[in-house]
Amino acid sequence: MKKIDCFGDICPVPLIKIIAEHQKMSMGESVMLVTDHSCSEESISDYFKDAKTTVESEEVMNGVWEIVVTKF
Repeated sequence: MKKIDCFGDICPVPLIKIIAEHQKMSMGESVMLVTDHSCSEESISDYFKDAKTTVESEEVMNGVWEIVVTKF
């Protein structure tokens, strides 16, 4: 699984990075985005809600989220 480090990146930069990676992905592949901005989680979930994609997020430390996007 590819990992995208977006520490310090403010919206919409994390969304743009994960969209670009999503376009290169094949079905069944996943990418993890790590961010320290909570708004990224919401914008990524909203963007992919109607796509054939699952979005799972977890706050792994206080103020740090891992967001996994899987294309199906």
